Amino acid sequence: MPSRTRTIPAPPRRFPPMPGWARLRDVGGGADDAPFVAGAALAALHPIARDEHLLGALWRQRLALTCAARLAGQGGRSEDEAMLRDHWYLRQSSDDPGPAGRLLGAWRRLGTSKALTLKDTWPTLLPALLACRDDEALQEAIACALAQCIGGGNPVQAAAATAAMSLRLRPDCWPLALWLADAVLAHHLSWPAPVPLLAAHLTGNGLRRAATNCDEQGWIQTCSLAYARAAAAAWDRYAELGHRADRLLAAAPKLRGRDADTMVATLLSEDAQPARGGQTASDRSSRRLFERLVSLGVVRELTGRPTFRLYGL
Repeated sequence: MPSRTRTIPAPPRRFPPMPGWARLRDVGGGADDAPFVAGAALAALHPIARDEHLLGALWRQRLALTCAARLAGQGGRSEDEAMLRDHWYLRQSSDDPGPAGRLLGAWRRLGTSKALTLKDTWPTLLPALLACRDDEALQEAIACALAQCIGGGNPVQAAAATAAMSLRLRPDCWPLALWLADAVLAHHLSWPAPVPLLAAHLTGNGLRRAATNCDEQGWIQTCSLAYARAAAAAWDRYAELGHRADRLLAAAPKLRGRDADTMVATLLSEDAQPARGGQTASDRSSRRLFERLVSLGVVRELTGRPTFRLYGL
């Protein structure tokens, strides 16, 4: 019998390390350094954000999860990353994921190419996606973000101006400001899809100040510092995922399940997977595959539970 043709994805690219002088913890990170360090950190992140390997989708989903958990906490909710992941992957497709789950859905949507290619749909998409009251002020905030996408200019300043205007028009809807800021930044940097950055690294105090005063320069410094921290953390996250991906791909030829190659590709592009049957494999064989991957040390069980488990890099 001829051997089965394997379709194992190519390994992700390696990128130059982020220099120490582009990291706030190494340079001291005062306000005067903020624009320079933000530009340097985003420049180091740029080739990763532009790359089209499968791992980019997983990377953006992990960053979206961190952003959603931070926003949920700022909104007084108790859901952490593990709980949000549970709500997302263990629900039925028709189930409401809840307020925090909808935040996760919004940030996962932010990390896709449709967030930019379908900018014209923002006025109708974002009120529902972010569960914000649709009124004249919200539509004006979206119109200001779309105006910032026209022409050139400094990407961080455009993102900061977008967030500030949104916060002043709708101070009750922080997620709108942060979603639009990351989308405008990605547009100016010609990234194929936005990278969820700002929400995980901008404090509630900073957001409140932006909504209540007109210190434009101070706000740009605040956003620059946040983007500098966010870009460095995102670079580190991708490097970690790249090492995990290499280990998975090295083990892939040893796997014999019918859906093994498909599952390897899925694990490279999706935050988590339950042990469910695939196109040609049963639930039982799927569980065996994940147990094999865990025993090889290339995949982690993400919940710590004996049942209703989730697996991922």
